[in-house]
Amino acid sequence: MTVRTTTPDTPDLSSRNPDWWRQAVIYQVYPRSFADADGDGLGDLKGVAQRLTHLAALGVDALWLSPFYPSELADGGYDVADYRDVDPRLGTLDDFDAMAAEAHRLGLKVIVDLVPNHTSHQHVWFQEALRAGPGSPARERYVFRDGRGPHGELPPTDWQSVFGGSAWRRVPDGQWYLHLFTPQQPDLNWENEEVRADFRTTLRFWSDRGVDGFRVDVAHALAKDLSEPLRDLGAPELSHEDALPRFEPGTHPFYDRDEVHEIYRDWRKILDAYRPPRMAVAEAWVNPAARRARYARPDELGQAFNFEYLQAGWDAEELKWVITDSLATARAAGASATWVLSNHDVVRHTSRLMLPPGTDDNAWLLSGGHAPSVDETAGLRRARAATLLMLALPGSSYVYQGEELGLPEVADLPLEVLQDPIWEQTGRVRKGRDGCRVPLPWTTTGPSYGFGAGGAWLPQPPSFAGYAVEAQDGVESSTLELYRRALRLRRKLLEGEELEWAPDAPPGVLHFARSDGWRCVANLSSAAVELPPGEVLIGSGPLKGRLLRPDTTVWLA
Repeated sequence: MTVRTTTPDTPDLSSRNPDWWRQAVIYQVYPRSFADADGDGLGDLKGVAQRLTHLAALGVDALWLSPFYPSELADGGYDVADYRDVDPRLGTLDDFDAMAAEAHRLGLKVIVDLVPNHTSHQHVWFQEALRAGPGSPARERYVFRDGRGPHGELPPTDWQSVFGGSAWRRVPDGQWYLHLFTPQQPDLNWENEEVRADFRTTLRFWSDRGVDGFRVDVAHALAKDLSEPLRDLGAPELSHEDALPRFEPGTHPFYDRDEVHEIYRDWRKILDAYRPPRMAVAEAWVNPAARRARYARPDELGQAFNFEYLQAGWDAEELKWVITDSLATARAAGASATWVLSNHDVVRHTSRLMLPPGTDDNAWLLSGGHAPSVDETAGLRRARAATLLMLALPGSSYVYQGEELGLPEVADLPLEVLQDPIWEQTGRVRKGRDGCRVPLPWTTTGPSYGFGAGGAWLPQPPSFAGYAVEAQDGVESSTLELYRRALRLRRKLLEGEELEWAPDAPPGVLHFARSDGWRCVANLSSAAVELPPGEVLIGSGPLKGRLLRPDTTVWLA
């Protein structure tokens, strides 16, 4: 692995407030789809650096970079071949330093993605393990086992990959290795001290370069019960989001085991050794929510993504319950709550929130977005209301690139251009996540709408011209300007981490007051409702006198 011994001299503006992350707005950058500086069709770090003024003008506090490490892109960069370097197609370590320095100059914090559950099969460790053979120390860094059956021809267990099929792949000498995701992503063995030591080095490597925090991928899967004999699950498990009630909490063979928290307590000692301490947030698909809160304790990662909120429907009662429970869970852990509507793994919320309850997202994607069809105008109105509601909540809001433009899901990507491994690994049954990863439009014209001088690695639909930054900049009614106004106002209003629900809210309406007196009212019903008294500070859509239209949110003084 690449090791750097010197630390770049970049100002760390987060030192002004070590707890900046508790109520921050963090913008997720998927580097390959953000901006392309060299015109090869793939986004890169120089492209990110050139567009950071967009984030500063938007008013976010930090950017979170999805993986930019060397990778063959078997899983969109989450198959990491070197944790302490930059993919040559995306730039160099010097490019990273320049990007981080520019971000800090603009007052933006930098968070990087860490992928500790698995490496790429191209990682030097895995290549060494293949050469070394069974029983070698090199194989102890991963999860290798002999197969079952008279000749070891059957997988060691019935464990299934998240992306479909067996979670085991056989190598030429007859052994099998575990991969909870693609076969190109062999799982690490976190019982191995070399693995633990190497990730300590990685945490220090990026922290020394001025990184302000880490997003931890698949944080719930590192610890595994590898005692012999390995346990079967007894039923197919196609998603790490599924709960298996037959396992007592903390005892599943490889998800959300109690031992995983020892790893994060060890990490926190490293993160707290910096001034200011580095923040971290867990991607932990666990159930119930109280289990997720364990990852967010002050002596562990400090924050965890709230996927219940992302998965909630456009329903006032459901959202009120999720918000109340999420705030209570975070408070009990000593953490702040997190809120997210879209990310690189899910259908963009401009489209998703318009799908009828019970709609299968994959079936909708396979139909090209036609069954059912989604009214993009209505979807954008609902997405704007959802955004204003989210930004009014206590805690951190995570914004996915392009949602400030109101981008819908590109559901009709031709099958021949799909890149997500889910498509092939499920036998072309699940379409995958490419539709939310289509490169951003910056201008209304050009071969990739300003993404780069050439084309884009995924095709952009012609409708993207109307969503481009150039088309919305300075247009008062645009979604981009709504985000800018809301984030400026949020920064002025935000105090405390409490809210109080109004007891007299009409059915289908969410109405709460923040601890410093301002209020948020969101109408999720199908009829207009009378606004309570107060000055309207901002609205997601036009009002009709004092009537709040359906799918509209306002903040009141």
